Amino acid sequence: MEASRNFDTNVQLYKYKVLKSVIRHFDEGRLQEVYRETPLEIIPGPKPSTRCCIYKERAIVTERVRLAMGGDKSNPNVIEVLPIACDECTVNRYHVSKACRGCIAHRCEHACPKGAIHEVDGRARIDQSKCIECGKCAAACPYSAILKYTRPCENACKVNAITMNKDDNSAMIDNSKCIACGACVYQCPFGAIVDKSFILDALKIMKESEQNKKYKVYAIVAPSISSQFVDYARTGQVITGLKKLGFHDVVEAALGADMVAYEEAGELVEKRFLTSSCCPAFVAYIRKSVPKMAEHISHNPSPMEAVARFVKRLDPSAKCIFIGPCTAKKMEVQQESVTGIDCVLTFEELQALFDARDIAIETLEDSVLDNASYFGRIFARSGGLSDAVKQALKERGVSQEEFTAKPLACDGIEQCKIALLKASRNMLEENFIEGMACVGGCIGGAACISHGPKDKNEVNKYGQQSREKTISDAIAVTKM
Repeated sequence: MEASRNFDTNVQLYKYKVLKSVIRHFDEGRLQEVYRETPLEIIPGPKPSTRCCIYKERAIVTERVRLAMGGDKSNPNVIEVLPIACDECTVNRYHVSKACRGCIAHRCEHACPKGAIHEVDGRARIDQSKCIECGKCAAACPYSAILKYTRPCENACKVNAITMNKDDNSAMIDNSKCIACGACVYQCPFGAIVDKSFILDALKIMKESEQNKKYKVYAIVAPSISSQFVDYARTGQVITGLKKLGFHDVVEAALGADMVAYEEAGELVEKRFLTSSCCPAFVAYIRKSVPKMAEHISHNPSPMEAVARFVKRLDPSAKCIFIGPCTAKKMEVQQESVTGIDCVLTFEELQALFDARDIAIETLEDSVLDNASYFGRIFARSGGLSDAVKQALKERGVSQEEFTAKPLACDGIEQCKIALLKASRNMLEENFIEGMACVGGCIGGAACISHGPKDKNEVNKYGQQSREKTISDAIAVTKM
């Protein structure tokens, strides 16, 4: 059964098809043909299905192929806009609806500071050439007849990094504000905003390893993997599938979470106030939007980087590929301080890789994945890091009299904003901010296969399956 049925939208399905085609062209040694053949494969014609003509549909697919092969190298952001695909959203923000009664008071007209509203045929009308989108007319209307339209991408972006390009009305990303969380990627109904894929880099790493003889390739999997393939396969089957893809071994990023929780607990005791370093989008938000709080970011690496450094300490020639639900990880790996991870893939890309290689994971035997503790695995959900830090303090022997942890788990970037604002004004009662840019935590990541409601209890259940019951037990192997 092809697992594309698990995707929420046709946008994800198109993305999946493009990725699968790129992978197959690479495997067949015909990558030079991908730009010509893939648009014809996906849009066979003769009639268009979503756009004005098949030629535009094929042109958009061509752009998607470009993103699947790494995108614009001159743009450091991993989130890109495809202007050719971005042309169906409402251009103007305020519109008069049929609810307008053409009242005598005409408060909207008097409220407008630019004289952009006047009455035509008994109804208010907005002169969009004069409108400055201040919203005063909408606030003044007693019938709520003036409606505000916000583009889905702008509405999804909680850091105000998306605006409209006045030249062609396409979305425009301000890289100085963007935290690469990927919320806009999933919310754009036309798939006009896409995260760059580094699937070709991963394929080259695996191919050049010569079946792990030249060097070994490790898959570092995020703990949220337990929530990704549940509709048709078990986590153990996914691990077997990764090995069939050619990975030498699979290591849990949750082990890195154990390592980080233990060290972060010690850092918290020392500094008395701390913000977490696990979510790269949260860290980016602090550095870009609340720079005065940057000094409080934990000095520990993310769990992804921590466990990759451990792998390379044991095997210096190893290559590590992280697989998770996070587009921001693709930005994190570009930082000079990140030396353990060689490439980042998303769960969406992993699904395409399985299917391109005709690996039906639901038919495979289970492999054991047991590198981490319960506390490392629950990092996948909001509040998991806070629970792990409190546990680490206990295991470190820190008494309540010596130090009491007061964590605040921020579920989504809007909660992070409020907490950081309070902390910057010395108004926050808590002494540890766990910041997660995605609502729900990593299980709500932008590059998840499915974006439906996730049950945090399922994450806890996965954590309870761990053989190692304490953080100290899990990280003992890293101290040998």
